[in-house]
Amino acid sequence: MVFETIVALATAPLKSALHIIRVSGDDAFTVVSKCFSKDIRDIKERTLLVGKMMDNDKVIDEVVLAIYKGPNSFTGEDLVEITCHGSVLIANEIIELLLSKGARLATNGEYSSRAFLHEKIDLIQAEAINDVINASTKEAKELSMLSLKGETSKLIVPIRKRIADVLSLIEVNIDYPEYEDIEVANKGHVVALVDELVPQIDKLVNEGEKGLIIKEGINVALVGKPNVGKSSLLNALLGENKAIVTDIAGTTRDIVEGEINLNGVVLHLLDTAGIREVEDKVESIGVNKSKETINKADLVLVLLDASNELDKEDEEILSLVKDIPHIVVYNKSDKTSSRDKEGIYISALNNDITPLKDAVYERLGLKEESFKTPSLNNVRQLGLLKNTKESLLKAKSDALNDLPIDLVSVSLHDAYNQVLEILGEYNQRDISKEIFSRFCVGK
Repeated sequence: MVFETIVALATAPLKSALHIIRVSGDDAFTVVSKCFSKDIRDIKERTLLVGKMMDNDKVIDEVVLAIYKGPNSFTGEDLVEITCHGSVLIANEIIELLLSKGARLATNGEYSSRAFLHEKIDLIQAEAINDVINASTKEAKELSMLSLKGETSKLIVPIRKRIADVLSLIEVNIDYPEYEDIEVANKGHVVALVDELVPQIDKLVNEGEKGLIIKEGINVALVGKPNVGKSSLLNALLGENKAIVTDIAGTTRDIVEGEINLNGVVLHLLDTAGIREVEDKVESIGVNKSKETINKADLVLVLLDASNELDKEDEEILSLVKDIPHIVVYNKSDKTSSRDKEGIYISALNNDITPLKDAVYERLGLKEESFKTPSLNNVRQLGLLKNTKESLLKAKSDALNDLPIDLVSVSLHDAYNQVLEILGEYNQRDISKEIFSRFCVGK
């Protein structure tokens, strides 16, 4: 396969001290040599050079070249990183010059894609590159770094091997039935395999769902009647006066959003309009939006007035969230000493919200080791892992129902292919095309 020479700016297109331009491909050294003051075509090992980028006799900039001879490079190809002064104008001039010498602009994620295609990284590691770049907390970054280093891939490889062992035994039995010294593949092998792997997969799914929370955070909706203190609570959580607070019912008519970092987990807060029966058309739209937000939330904080008894509207709101993860929060605890109702008591106005923060974090189910445990923590990986489990259980069911072993193996093949797909080893071109399109150019 021929890999065209590609070029892209690897740093942000802003004025800075330095810019880095990446060039990678089969003819990378030749292309760069056409416009660099020194010939680098015969370089055989990693090298640093100082020189000038030249457009014929015109000097564009004095630069430093980091030269990587494939396959000992990130992409697995000949790769050059050109460090120039941090002018966007200079960087663009150099890129245009390289394009005129035979390179083409790289597409989103093409450098990482080539690293994947040259087997420098697997698909889990490739996705981790993007996760590290997009991490919004230190904890999310550290978790993604574990995947980038290959620790997460190590969780899947043993599962792939065990399924492959049993499939190989079945295939040998089918293809070479005349050999009497070959171990006979039977339903016992399949049942034992499934009973061994399903608990492992359940553990990986559980850890992955926690990892997904650490990496992406959760949506938390604040709901309740008008004037119960939702906006005050949002402001208290954010530590700023983002939402307008008045004693006029119906002040909040649209969703007000904010984010906080709660012990390493991002909470995407959604302050909703007070839910009640209204005739005002504008407020009615806000109430409907509130109900829609409830259904999209990962966790709902139901605010009630601790200083008053529950009424019909409160009961209706509680009914709306009964099948959704929620925490009942009694606000305005400073106005009453009563604590006879089950729930969390706070005073948003007085910034007394620590019990609520503790309750939310406890609901997440995270422990200290959750932040240090490698995990399959994106929707694609978790979906394939769950499908793997279903295929294994189907194989076990077929075996227990005494189906012929070759038919039982169909579900085992499905499970095996799904494990390969997690790593990017099955139908890799179709899978990777979608994933790498989400990367930024230059990665």
